[in-house]
Amino acid sequence: MKTEDILSHVDHTLLKAAASWEEIRKLCDEAVKYHTASVCVPSCYVKKIRENYPRLTICTVVGFPLGNGNSESKAEETIHALDDGADEIDMVINIGAVKNKNYDLVTEEIAVLKEIAGDKILKVIVETCYLTEEEKIRLCECVTKGGADYIKTSTGFGTAGASLADIALFRKHIGKNVKIKAAGGISTREDMEAFLTAGADRIGASGQGALRRIATLFPDEKRQQALPWDCCLFCVLRPHIFSVKKVMGLSLFRGEKEAVSFCDVPVF
Repeated sequence: MKTEDILSHVDHTLLKAAASWEEIRKLCDEAVKYHTASVCVPSCYVKKIRENYPRLTICTVVGFPLGNGNSESKAEETIHALDDGADEIDMVINIGAVKNKNYDLVTEEIAVLKEIAGDKILKVIVETCYLTEEEKIRLCECVTKGGADYIKTSTGFGTAGASLADIALFRKHIGKNVKIKAAGGISTREDMEAFLTAGADRIGASGQGALRRIATLFPDEKRQQALPWDCCLFCVLRPHIFSVKKVMGLSLFRGEKEAVSFCDVPVF
């Protein structure tokens, strides 16, 4: 999976309590540079981001991170965020309502926020770390019936984050028009590829350093400097003599069909 394809599914996220404008600005600059799906930020920064980055897709959170405020306050948060310029809303469900088996409240709350959001994207955070398998399945039904666009695993503030097992469970029980966002504890390229392959459509990734590490694994400018033309010719002419070897961070594989060059041109 190409790096740019991975990054196009990432909601570049900064939701820590002490996030400063300088940190948010750097986050936005990185999102523009690496073409991420969005930035996910506290609602207090939405308006300023919209003013400074008019073309950037902005996601913000509602009822975050606990989800146990009343539905009216979540509705007001959503209205305000959209008025400020948000494109996407990540809401947290009332987990206490789930434990009380009041699934009607959960579904109604989702439906109200989706009505407010209209054609804007609504993602529903269910915080899987606190749920039984039965509760996760019931919440797939709530999210589907409520008309949300995504079910999202975690806030990143709970006791655990996303798991591949939960993605598989969601795929089995979620409605056909609902996508999946994996979030919480995802910080490596391998993690992102695994979750996307498993069926997630969005990845919540926190931390500017993590995104830079992923985005600069094989930057084009460094590849051109480190891999001159004769090196690529070498790859083309002599792929068969190598078993798997690590050369400058990449592998050459034995065999006509499997061989690859440093410049990403297939070797036949």
